[in-house]
Amino acid sequence: MTDSSLLRHCPAMLISAPASGQGKTTVTAALAYHHRREGLKVRVFKTGPDFIDPQILAHACGQPVYQLDLWMMGEAHCRELLYRAASEAEVILIEGVMGLYDGDSSSADLAQALAVPVATVIDAQGMAQTFAAVAFGLAHYRAGLPFAGVIANKVGSPGHAQWLAEALPSDMPLLAAMANDDAVGLPSRHLGLLQADEIGDLDQRLARAGELLNSLAPCRLPEPVAFAPIKTQAPPRLLAGKRIAVARDAAFSFIYQANLDCLQAMGAELRFFSPLTDQALPDADSVYLPGGYPELHLNALAENRAMKQALRTHHQAHKPIYAECGGFLLDSLTDKEGHSAPMAGLLQGQARMQSRLVNLGMQSLWLEQGEIRGHSFHHSQLETELEPALHSAPQRNRSQAEGFYRSGSLQASYLHLYFPFNPQAAAGLF
Repeated sequence: MTDSSLLRHCPAMLISAPASGQGKTTVTAALAYHHRREGLKVRVFKTGPDFIDPQILAHACGQPVYQLDLWMMGEAHCRELLYRAASEAEVILIEGVMGLYDGDSSSADLAQALAVPVATVIDAQGMAQTFAAVAFGLAHYRAGLPFAGVIANKVGSPGHAQWLAEALPSDMPLLAAMANDDAVGLPSRHLGLLQADEIGDLDQRLARAGELLNSLAPCRLPEPVAFAPIKTQAPPRLLAGKRIAVARDAAFSFIYQANLDCLQAMGAELRFFSPLTDQALPDADSVYLPGGYPELHLNALAENRAMKQALRTHHQAHKPIYAECGGFLLDSLTDKEGHSAPMAGLLQGQARMQSRLVNLGMQSLWLEQGEIRGHSFHHSQLETELEPALHSAPQRNRSQAEGFYRSGSLQASYLHLYFPFNPQAAAGLF
């Protein structure tokens, strides 16, 4: 039994919806921005292996955003992250993924496992009493699901908001009603929303969205949730004294904050650099190239010959390089319009962007230090005669295995690995 004095109580809710496209990210960001403007310390999490939405949410709450996923991370690690947040925050928001019950590890699964109540966002355009029927169905589809209430999106007027609130059962409150305004929508591309740094008026959009949350009905705080402490072992300091150069710019931004934390907890010193604009690598023992959008920056990457040579020199010195997705280390990369450009040439082959998704899903990889988990999500197709050193194991049958390639001190694949799942395996990459 947990000592009650160790419990941390913090208002919290998981924000889900009947489907994608209902406005979860906009509403979650608006709530974070609104409560932050009210003087509260807000912590936000994102369900599942998402890199882009967390950038928007981090901008809104002013704090790093961490992922929560029962399979990729494990329940104990999810609980540990929430307990840490509850120890310092005054509001915790968790953005769900897809529809409430969608996926092999759904938002409902996460909410039920962690005992965090669900608030469902429903696009209320053209709806009155049916709004309540949809909310009731979501709340009662699975027995025992903790349910906080409903958030109405794209509401037409104060009268419309009142109809929606009156239609709901007495035990299902309307937590917020966001007025319909195209100015708060978030632009997107093939992998999802634009990155936060690419939306020039993001602050204005978030401020406007925060105002709209309070314009039709009072915006309510969620009820406090009790979070219990979790005892976990600190990762071994296998990287003490090691310097890792981490690529981070508009082309290389798909990186878990938890991965950076894990490397630092193992003793590594992180030195960030930009393959787009820097002419040299930082003084480092190894290099980490996360995924991102290199296909959108073909010319800049191709023309930065000094950086490509710096990577070759690093590789020739037998220093570790670990690369995820992207394709910058291949001979060439081709975008969706058919434009090709020479890349660093450390790994034989080329990648071509496709009009459709090539692979998507959770993946498990067995390295010398044991299993490590992650996911793949890419529109590019690798063409190479190299044989993979290893293959990942997809969590679901509809996904494909990913090849894990090695060339000297270089290791690369389409996988986005979650380092805290197995810190020893992560240390072995560097």
